[in-house]
Amino acid sequence: MTTITIMPSGKTIEAAEGMSILAALLENDPEFPHKCNGNAKCGSCHIFVQEGRKGVSRVTREENEKLDTIVGVGSKSRLACQATVLGTEDIRIEILGFASGF
Repeated sequence: MTTITIMPSGKTIEAAEGMSILAALLENDPEFPHKCNGNAKCGSCHIFVQEGRKGVSRVTREENEKLDTIVGVGSKSRLACQATVLGTEDIRIEILGFASGF
């Protein structure tokens, strides 16, 4: 199991290898924003992977195209629905201010 630390709260959750970060977040907060049900169509699950970027899957073309349409995207930006946990290292993510629960 991989530990995901959610900033700014510092809350930690567990995620199994192969699980998307969005799925792990939803197990702990069913209200986490995800308008397109994990299809990389809306960008509502935009997060920043602050540490452990080698512990998540690579950015796909589809995800990159969606990220290109979002304001405030940086080098650490990912869509939680597309970032799959590889199980190689723990991860620290930052949730944007409008997200609920965390």
